[in-house]
Amino acid sequence: MPASSTGGRRRGRLSQINYWPGFVDALSTLLLAIIFLISVFTVGQFFLSTEISGRDTVLERLNRQIAELTDLLSLERSGRRTVEENLAALQSTLKTNEAERARLQGLLDSGNAAQNQAGELNAALEAERQAAGRALSQVEILNQQIAAMRRQLAALEEALAASENRDRESQARIADLGSRLNVALAQRVQELARYRSDFFGRLRQILGNRPDVRIVGDRFVFQSEVLFPVGQATLRPEASGELDRIATALTELERQVPPDIPWVIRVDGHTDQRPINTPQFPSNWALSSARAIAVVQALVARGVQPQHLVAAGFGEFQPLDNGTTEEAYARNRRIELKLTER
Repeated sequence: MPASSTGGRRRGRLSQINYWPGFVDALSTLLLAIIFLISVFTVGQFFLSTEISGRDTVLERLNRQIAELTDLLSLERSGRRTVEENLAALQSTLKTNEAERARLQGLLDSGNAAQNQAGELNAALEAERQAAGRALSQVEILNQQIAAMRRQLAALEEALAASENRDRESQARIADLGSRLNVALAQRVQELARYRSDFFGRLRQILGNRPDVRIVGDRFVFQSEVLFPVGQATLRPEASGELDRIATALTELERQVPPDIPWVIRVDGHTDQRPINTPQFPSNWALSSARAIAVVQALVARGVQPQHLVAAGFGEFQPLDNGTTEEAYARNRRIELKLTER
């Protein structure tokens, strides 16, 4: 039976099937999953930023308090040294006065004439004793202030240690989240690799062993002449059967791959190194891009979801064969299909 009639009946059957509810359900599920992941990531970033910002604020406040207390302690120590020096001077003066008093007391015993002078000296000595007492009181107050500052420093050190512990816990949580994210990404990559293998195996079964269709690495490669005339981006009529089979494999893949895996089929257009300059295609970039877009549009027309397709033009800059023979040029003129992440 001719390929065109077969393709027509298949398109007729496909046009009778309503894909719209399935498309809406898949798109809604994908959007909800993306919104949920973005929300989780945003909330995690918000709490993490809040915690780190709070930690930095506490550390900055503690550093300021420590600097202020250090300055105050330095001033208090300087004042204490001054008081101690004054106290030593007063004690020396007191000893001198006591010696003078003893001498005057001896003079008082020898005569009444020295009694008035001894009274004056006793009054001076009492004043010196009162000044020494006041100095000792000031020293005691300074000692109490120093003890209070030491207690404050100890409290600040405890607060700083607690803040450092919270910081270490936060870093540990961040590392754990990163590890779990890496595991999840690795699982997605493995799943996508499995679906890529199944998809290429299905294409190989559908298209058969043809010399102009082959697998190169992780790509399915079609020679351009299978789909397009030389120097043009309009699909050959006889390419309709090939595109029907590719679209069938892609729709089967869409049903198999879970909606939370972001995948696309990238359609890459390539040309040989010989330049082209026509009104329609001023460069090989334009020709390769137009061919990739034509294939994507043909697949969409056959029921493949547009969000699973990407068109890319590489011009002559990704050759498979660097030779200058006709065979090398033919190898480089190609359309590649690659299953990859979006």
